[in-house]
Amino acid sequence: MTLLKLTDVDAYYGEAKILNRVSLEVHRHERVAILGRNGVGKTTVVNTCLGIARIGHGRIAFQGVEPRAIKYFSAAQAGIAVVPQGRRIIPGLTVRENLILGAAVGRPGKWNLEAVCALFPILAERSETQGTALSGGQQQMLAIGRALMANPDLLILDEPSEGLAPVIVDELAETLVHLAGEGTSILLIEQNFSLVHRTATRYYVLSKGTVVEQGSTEGMSIDHLKRHVAV
Repeated sequence: MTLLKLTDVDAYYGEAKILNRVSLEVHRHERVAILGRNGVGKTTVVNTCLGIARIGHGRIAFQGVEPRAIKYFSAAQAGIAVVPQGRRIIPGLTVRENLILGAAVGRPGKWNLEAVCALFPILAERSETQGTALSGGQQQMLAIGRALMANPDLLILDEPSEGLAPVIVDELAETLVHLAGEGTSILLIEQNFSLVHRTATRYYVLSKGTVVEQGSTEGMSIDHLKRHVAV
């Protein structure tokens, strides 16, 4: 079943056109990546789904319904959780408080404090530590855990490998594959081909706001994709 579908979408910030006839799909329990260099429109795909960027043409459907009412502040309630670029851990709140904040929408599901801390034991160990005092890798775990607390149907991650050591990126890949196996669909916005290769089952490449390539990650050529992706 198709969970998220963009069909021939043009998107704008003000009068500036960023996306040009973008079409893509994410199915239930699927792991999909959007690749491309900085400034090609990857994050705008997310912002268009959240109502931050304006749709000038085309349509977006989430779970078969055009989500005209979905905005960035109501997306989690609709079943979309975003792990933003830079993580955006709330200053002044502990790890536990940051996680509880993610559950504010009250969606039912398997993810709660106990389940998230079982997935990321370090968060249980440091539950009373200020979230911003964690290492980069631990902050990424916290950002993912906070998003999971909303019990989303679709988890969107924007450049999650940014600033992380390779060993932490390896752990991140394993976590995302595990989450998809547990029933959460994944949309990964990335430049790091290594993470995409280990995580996604399908990919789209964006260039200048247009999808220029798409396909299965199985057997795809690294050299071919490196023309589009900064690793």
